[in-house]
Amino acid sequence: MSLHAVLRRRVSSTFQIDVDIEVPPGITILFGPSGSGKTGILRCIAGLSRPDAGRISLDETVLFDRQAAIDLPPQQRRVGLVFQQLALFPHLTVAANIEYGLRGLPQDERTRRLASIAESFHIADILPRYPGQTSGGERQRTALARALVMEPSALLLDEPLTALDYRIQSRIIDDLRRWNEARRIPMLYVTHAHREVYALGDRMIVMDQGRVVATGTPHEVLDSPRTLLVAALAGFENLLSGRVTHRREDTGTMLVRLDDSDVDLEVPLTESAGNGVTVAIRAGDILVAVAPPLGISARNVIEGTIDTLNREGPTIVARVNAGVTVVVHLTPASAEELHLCHGSQVWLIIKTYSCRIATA
Repeated sequence: MSLHAVLRRRVSSTFQIDVDIEVPPGITILFGPSGSGKTGILRCIAGLSRPDAGRISLDETVLFDRQAAIDLPPQQRRVGLVFQQLALFPHLTVAANIEYGLRGLPQDERTRRLASIAESFHIADILPRYPGQTSGGERQRTALARALVMEPSALLLDEPLTALDYRIQSRIIDDLRRWNEARRIPMLYVTHAHREVYALGDRMIVMDQGRVVATGTPHEVLDSPRTLLVAALAGFENLLSGRVTHRREDTGTMLVRLDDSDVDLEVPLTESAGNGVTVAIRAGDILVAVAPPLGISARNVIEGTIDTLNREGPTIVARVNAGVTVVVHLTPASAEELHLCHGSQVWLIIKTYSCRIATA
């Protein structure tokens, strides 16, 4: 079963969602900055908001078609929806919350579904409790179970794990992936967390200003970003603009002179790139030496001076003036052993294939 949504909806006088997306069986991540239209798409698919134009279908079942005047109410769409705000009924037990949408089914079928979903999400032992008597992770599992016990044909999740710690997130992610591997329904999952993208996503869709700007597997989209927006979302701290000065077809590389500097970087050859490009480099991919390095394979060695050196959580963030400002991440131990401080002279070592090329 596949979910297909072609929709246009004007949200305000200055913002409009206009997309054509295909969500196959499996987990598709919907990714993008805040305000890019992700939640609006989920609301249109679920039937909570009405598009101004378009068509939404689950295989042969049409959920919405403006021209054909089809607009199924939410309860007839067989689409599960889980928001970050769980909206569990505080006066009902966990079991009663999960069973709430099954009231029209025979009791034996309700009992079977409840037992099955409770086992899948490891909440069988808390079924008699009320939401206020459970942990945050248990409430999130309950919300997922309530949506999935309905046996939906598609599932929409809007940042469902944001408020949970890493350990609990990991366990729920594992349970959700196992559940969907057994059923293979289309799932559209909104998140800002890179870890969730890689842990859950079979593919991803990147949104910006109401439109799709990139699609593909998480590796294709995040590890080789083609636009500045995607590079920034993917966590590339260094976005250095420059111009291509030389292409080397025989080695599969090219030289880029960074703007307003005399710094040249060897980067992978990108045939589609024009002369003006942006080189994206993750701060954690840059090595630091306190003496000119010799006998190394890396092609880019840049001399500079540390402008700032700050501790941010478990990471030391250095900003190095090398003709351009380059951000570098180090461990506290390495910064201490190298005796780094403000004004330290350093050499930055950057592998050619640690550089990505964004062209727009």
